Amino acid sequence: MDLSLRSIDQVKVGALSGSLGFLLRLAQLRAFEDFFSDRGPRGLKPGEFSVLWVIARNPGIRQSALGQRLMIKRAHMTKLIRVLEEQGFVSREIPDADRRAVELTLTPTGEDAVETAAAAFFGYEETTGAPLSKREQAQLIALLQKYVGLEGEACR
Repeated sequence: MDLSLRSIDQVKVGALSGSLGFLLRLAQLRAFEDFFSDRGPRGLKPGEFSVLWVIARNPGIRQSALGQRLMIKRAHMTKLIRVLEEQGFVSREIPDADRRAVELTLTPTGEDAVETAAAAFFGYEETTGAPLSKREQAQLIALLQKYVGLEGEACR
């Protein structure tokens, strides 16, 4: 049989179907594909929204702590914060006590952007898990929170 003629449903992945890393990668790709489709929210990208959302809940958070919590590499975090600052969403301050640190706060424009994007972002989140029942979605979220060390973290 010519493998190039197989439909996607016929492609076997074998042991990968039980690989947590592989499944997480496919799940992320599926979520992002849906996010960037016509059904997804417009405006901020998921990473930008996540950064602004966490800063909004932790005014004055150190850039290093934010990057560590969101698992964003230092170089990427620096670029992202620079872009968000240029867009007028974030202000950076160097504390007198530690001149190597950078503390982040949302500007009024950033607060408005997060508030506006939150409804679309979390509304989209409600539909992205559509293949799962509400109970299954809650179970998956609880398991992923445990896996990434956010167990017990209050949602929203």
